[in-house]
Amino acid sequence: MWTRIKWGGRIVLVLIVLGFFHYTLPQRDIVRIVGVRQEPMSLGWENRIFYARSDAGMAESDTRTIKLIDAFTADGAARVYRNEDTGWGWPPYFKLDSQNVQAIAQDQTSTEAAPKWVAITHYGWRSELITIFPNAVSIIPVDDENVRLIPWVNIILLTFLAFGVFMIRKMWLQFRERMVDPALADVGETFDAVGARAEAAKKEARGFFGRLGAWLGTWRAKR
Repeated sequence: MWTRIKWGGRIVLVLIVLGFFHYTLPQRDIVRIVGVRQEPMSLGWENRIFYARSDAGMAESDTRTIKLIDAFTADGAARVYRNEDTGWGWPPYFKLDSQNVQAIAQDQTSTEAAPKWVAITHYGWRSELITIFPNAVSIIPVDDENVRLIPWVNIILLTFLAFGVFMIRKMWLQFRERMVDPALADVGETFDAVGARAEAAKKEARGFFGRLGAWLGTWRAKR
């Protein structure tokens, strides 16, 4: 039972970590922009965390006007992105140019007959259930819909992360070998010694009370 609970906790932790990186790390879509718009959006407890905080000096409100970018992929799948500044908060994209991104999106609007293909870098998820959209970070024109872009940022970040986890694990194993295991061994030896002394004391007590009982038995026999 305990083994199942332990493995269940590990699986949940891994899923949380993977979900965190999937939401936070940048992704790129090759799309054709078909329109830009601004719409009032109702924010509730279920989706407020997925939107940027209000601008400095503005109070949080249940309704906010969100800039949106409508697009289609080469295979006809619809994509909708929000366009919000991240400021100096999380995730650390330090995006402060949402108006510029909106202008670029407007300039790159095209039709199916004469498409302009762009690479939209974004983070986040799309959910129709709770009305959330990935946040467009940048828009770069590309030659065609078949262009291949290598995610260097993700590769470098994940490589450094893997290296950091490897080094932390290695340092922990060394610390455990030099400090924790000897300390646990000393504690175990101390408990063993205490147990041995307790067992010897019980044997001695049993011997003493046995001799005392035998002596009292001799007195009962004399009576």
